[in-house]
Amino acid sequence: MPIETQGVVALGKGRPVSLETIVVPEPGPGEARVEVQACGVCHTDLHYREGGINDDFPFLLGHEAAGVVESVGPDVTDLAPGDFVILNWRAVCGTCRACLRGRPWYCFSTHNAKQKMTLTDGTELSPALGIGAFLKYTLVAAGQCTKVDPRAPATVAGLLGCGVMAGIGAALNTGNVGRGDSVAVFGCGGVGNAAIAGALLAGATTIIGVDIDERKLAWARDFGATHVVNSRETDPVEAIRSLTGGIGADVVVEAVGLPQVYEQAFYARDLAGTVVLVGVPRPDMQLTLPFLEVFGRGGALKSSWYGDCLPTRDFPTLIDLYLQGRLPLDKFVTEEAGLGDVEEAFHKMERGEVLRSVIVL
Repeated sequence: MPIETQGVVALGKGRPVSLETIVVPEPGPGEARVEVQACGVCHTDLHYREGGINDDFPFLLGHEAAGVVESVGPDVTDLAPGDFVILNWRAVCGTCRACLRGRPWYCFSTHNAKQKMTLTDGTELSPALGIGAFLKYTLVAAGQCTKVDPRAPATVAGLLGCGVMAGIGAALNTGNVGRGDSVAVFGCGGVGNAAIAGALLAGATTIIGVDIDERKLAWARDFGATHVVNSRETDPVEAIRSLTGGIGADVVVEAVGLPQVYEQAFYARDLAGTVVLVGVPRPDMQLTLPFLEVFGRGGALKSSWYGDCLPTRDFPTLIDLYLQGRLPLDKFVTEEAGLGDVEEAFHKMERGEVLRSVIVL
């Protein structure tokens, strides 16, 4: 039967979020209802509230979450009530052209729940990234549930559902960082520091964090940066070249999403180096580069969407690394808060005061 629960909703563009009563249907075919235990406050949720994704208001916010399966639809065989899961927004179909070519992380037909969660008056909600997890129970496609070791706290595990996976994957999956590589990361917030952590896991020997905020640069050192550059005070391209023997970094991760920062990342790489864009630009932004430089420098310019991750492959592995003490996911959690604190968490994020606020339910 349906469940009624309190959830965080963005009713209109730019309006503060509000707590509303949400009706969560009983799972149908291919669906699962999950008792959410914790959900990170990601910048993408703020994009939804500001109308930066689309205008399908009202939005049910929250997507970076972990919890326990409460019930499943009649045809779901690979999940059971009680399973501890991380929610993901890339539930691959297995049959589209990307999946059939062995590249499921590019799946063009990902799954979401077919039924809609609603307000009590029947108004249908648009769940953020097909999840909507700032509430005690949420309805998702069964493929959006990735089982992991239940010894991991939900406050930590849920971070792999979006931002931390995006950063780690940008380094490991998209950038293919290897042993002995030099890596520079522009933007040392949650995603950027996850890229730094990923580069450290991969065996990079020179890891350079770039930001304009000394607090974030201190975080970068804590996650494994061997050097930091305050780009408000120092030309980051020259600094990176100086720290890499004058040639530039093997892999440069742009975790800001600004054209001027991307241009710096472009020139901060080695001639055959790789630039990975994981920062999300606004739709109105334009980038101009000398075409001859794009040709003459070789290498690769890549975009990383969700860290090019495959949740069934990557989530359990990264949780195992966390439990072994090799991936400090707990360092990303700046504070724990409640459902009523989401709006203030957005403001703290905008002010750069937190890596992640995590809503505990």
